[in-house]
This record gives sequence, C-alpha cells and structure tokens, in this order.
Amino acid sequence: MTDKIDVLDQGYVRLVDNMGDDLSSVNAARVSYDKEAQELSPRDEKLLGFLLREGHTSPFRHAAVCYEVYAPLFVARQWWKYAVASSHVDDQNGWNESSRRYITEEPVFHIPGIGEWRMKPENSKQGSGDFFGASQGMAFTARLQNLIDYSLAEYEAALEDGVAPEQARLFLAAYGMYVRWRWTTSLQGVLHFLGQRLEHDAQREIQEFAKAVKELTYPLYPVTFGVFLENSE
Repeated sequence: MTDKIDVLDQGYVRLVDNMGDDLSSVNAARVSYDKEAQELSPRDEKLLGFLLREGHTSPFRHAAVCYEVYAPLFVARQWWKYAVASSHVDDQNGWNESSRRYITEEPVFHIPGIGEWRMKPENSKQGSGDFFGASQGMAFTARLQNLIDYSLAEYEAALEDGVAPEQARLFLAAYGMYVRWRWTTSLQGVLHFLGQRLEHDAQREIQEFAKAVKELTYPLYPVTFGVFLENSE
C-alpha cells in the first residue's frame, strides 16, 4: 500500500499514522449495550452501514488518521475550515503548519499549465467554467511567472537587507505558494471532508487532494469507506 500520492504540479498527501480500524467504530457503537467484538462479522458490517446512512457519526470518532500535506496556500485555507469552527468534528482534530516566521526554505509556487486556466462560470458566482485556449493560457502563465519572479526578488532583497523573515514574507505572492502541514483528525472528520470536497462543484484543485486522501485512507477502513462511497453516489 502506498503512503504518499503526488498531487498537482509539486504537491502531495502522505499518510503519517493512523489509529483503529473498522472494528473500532463497531465497538464504540456497541459499548452502549456492553458488547465488544474481536473480529468484524457480516452483522458488524451492516451496523456500519446503518450508522453512516442514519447519520450516527460519533462511533467514527474513535479512529484517527494523520496526514502530511504539501499544497498551495489557497487549498490550505479551504482545508483549514475542517480543523476550526466544526464542533461536530473537533475531537482529535489537529493542525500544525510550517511557518515563514521561523524558516526561509526555498519558496515553491503552484503555476497552472498553459491548458489549465479556467474561465469564470456564466451562471454562478463561484467555481469554474470552460478552459481557455492555448494562446490565452500561455499569456496567463507568463504573467503569473513574472509576478512570482518579481516577488521572489523583493523577498530575497528584504532578507539580505536584514528584514525579519516574519515581515519579509509579505513580499511573496502568497496565494499560490506551497505550504506544508500535518492534519490529524478522526475518521468522521475525514468522511466529512471527503463528503464535501469530492463533490463536482468543489474547486478542482482541492478535489485532487481529496482523491488522494480517499485513496490513502480506503485500505485502512475498507468496510466504512465502501458504505460511505456507495451512499455518496
């Protein structure tokens, strides 16, 4: 089983650690009746299906997963909402991110390829429409590259002039800059994230990261994921 999946041009999702399995959720649900199983039975699999379909989510908070993610800042800030202001998944929910207050590692930026620039949708205030043609895409990529080159030069000049890294970072073209973090959350937190970010109307880039999370996590909790994905179709 792979523990790392590359995403976009330079990003990735890596499985760091996990706790529990499908049986953990079963036993958490059955503790109300002072019952515990040592191995998963067909009856337990039906119970997992019932819990998911009926929205009984607390048993899925007794298993946890830790990921390391390297993604553009705009993806990180969408993801961040699953670590804060989500009282129903607060348990086991940790987020630790690299900080340019303390480090000056080489900045890395997400630059869409020539054929990856998307138009604003005609009938919606968010999301994307069709792709631009090659000539327009080439122009957008060049403009973004020029902006990044300029911001990097100003950032490096500020550091050379003795400006503190926590302020020098203001010169960076931040939204497309890659950041690295570790996200620890319950299995319920993972399912909640995937339930929203695998949807067709989620931003394309975070969809790609969600697919990687799904691929890494499915083998750890195959019965739970089987039911979850069946109910999501």
